[in-house]
Amino acid sequence: MTRVKICGHTRIDDVRASVAAGVDAIGVISEVPVETPREVSHQRATDLLAAVPPLVSGVLVTMPGTVEAARDLIDATEPDVVQVHGTLGPTEIDALAATISQSVLVALDHDTDLDAYADAADGLVVDSLDEAGGGGTGRTHDWEQTAEVVESLDVPVLLAGGLTPENVADGVDTVRPFGVDTASGVECEGGIKDYDAVERFVERATESRVVA
Repeated sequence: MTRVKICGHTRIDDVRASVAAGVDAIGVISEVPVETPREVSHQRATDLLAAVPPLVSGVLVTMPGTVEAARDLIDATEPDVVQVHGTLGPTEIDALAATISQSVLVALDHDTDLDAYADAADGLVVDSLDEAGGGGTGRTHDWEQTAEVVESLDVPVLLAGGLTPENVADGVDTVRPFGVDTASGVECEGGIKDYDAVERFVERATESRVVA
């Protein structure tokens, strides 16, 4: 079945609404060197991740400068999963994964050579990133190209980048990813979730129940 991650939560009420809508993973963004209305302090990230119930994964999304910085933030916030956006190379991702208990996802631009990261990480998020490596751009990319990536790699791949309730079913049908990931596509304003859009996104992402 196609898994669903909603990213960029800033309010506990939004976390609860996403969980009620049936998401598999809740993303919380902290410690990123880009301007985004979805970033929260590590203290706030800790509270949001603590509000994620059992059987739903709380995902810390961050852009650490070093492996040590990533480990410190992970220790402080205690997520179930950590998602790193493009600031660490494959060797550093491998070193991080070897020293923490959490699974490690790496978010990469769709034009990146993904093979080396696939060997180091537990999963990849194929996104439309900005020049600084941040997500939330609201831009889609070549889904046919990403479908070839999904077919060739042995690790789970999440499709991201410009996904909305209106296009997510087409993305799932084209790419057949392990999961899908959105933030801005289900918001009424930056960092604030539109509960109706979240529900429609989950419904349309999972209605075909694609098996990865």
